[in-house]
Amino acid sequence: MKEITLGILGSLFFAVTFVLNRSMELDGGSWMWSASLRFFFMVPFLLLIVALRRGLGTSFSEIRRIPGPFILWSFFAFVLFYAPLTFAAAYSPGWLVAGNWQLTIVAGVLLAPLFLATVPTKDGVKMARHRIPRLSLGISCIILLGVVLIQLPHAGTVDGRTLLLGVLPIAVAAVAYPLGNRKMMDVLGGRLDTFQRVLAMTIASLPFWILLGGIAAATAGWPSVGQVVQSLIVAVSSGVIATTLFFMATDLARHDQGRLAAVEATQSLEIVFALAGEMILLSLPLPGPVALGGIAVIIVGMSLHSFQTMLAKRKAIAEVS
Repeated sequence: MKEITLGILGSLFFAVTFVLNRSMELDGGSWMWSASLRFFFMVPFLLLIVALRRGLGTSFSEIRRIPGPFILWSFFAFVLFYAPLTFAAAYSPGWLVAGNWQLTIVAGVLLAPLFLATVPTKDGVKMARHRIPRLSLGISCIILLGVVLIQLPHAGTVDGRTLLLGVLPIAVAAVAYPLGNRKMMDVLGGRLDTFQRVLAMTIASLPFWILLGGIAAATAGWPSVGQVVQSLIVAVSSGVIATTLFFMATDLARHDQGRLAAVEATQSLEIVFALAGEMILLSLPLPGPVALGGIAVIIVGMSLHSFQTMLAKRKAIAEVS
């Protein structure tokens, strides 16, 4: 249950992204600055945290040891994840971006066959591909139904262009984020702790953010003070706190595809937190009964995931004893 709790806390802090990215766009800020500034601001905080934990040397030695995988999977987990999110915020309200982002819940489950696991046999062990956990997939689909119900009352207010630009980039991000995260965990094999891994992946992705920031400066000018301040808040809340909490949770569950699916499903609560944030900060009206029903379905789905995780843990303990 610890990983579920960490995932829920991570989704709370990550919801700040959807609200403030939309706020920055409404104020005229460039989505490219919103994306790159977050990662620029993350670096000093992560350097300080890892330095205090005496882990800088190990982090940099791992980057030097396998620069290729770090650049590749950091590009997937961070660049192909966050750039589409901020791009979508330029064309869609926060609730729509947060809702479409929940595609990652199902995408994460379907990625299981891309990874290998050690399977005991009569002759020892062999490597075999993970199977898609059907129960986890079913529960994730229930959560996705809740997300659809939340969005349904707003569907008539969104035109086709907004829907297209709010869905396609998020579909890319929804696959890239869990793929990059899981591949990096697989490559490292636990050699870095969560803070070291987030720092190393952030550093590996910096060339792409510097390029994007340069394009933003050339095409949109420099960011306003308001956008810089809001990007700093997003960097601390979403980039440092939420990412670290979520990566901690996935590290705990990385050997069990069912538990990993349950952790990734905690992201469904982001739409609930984003709705609440937009109601408070951007004067979004109170959701109607259909949307409230969707929130209830999400809570039921998360409860089922938690119950499934608890049963799986008990079964594992019973098998060991």
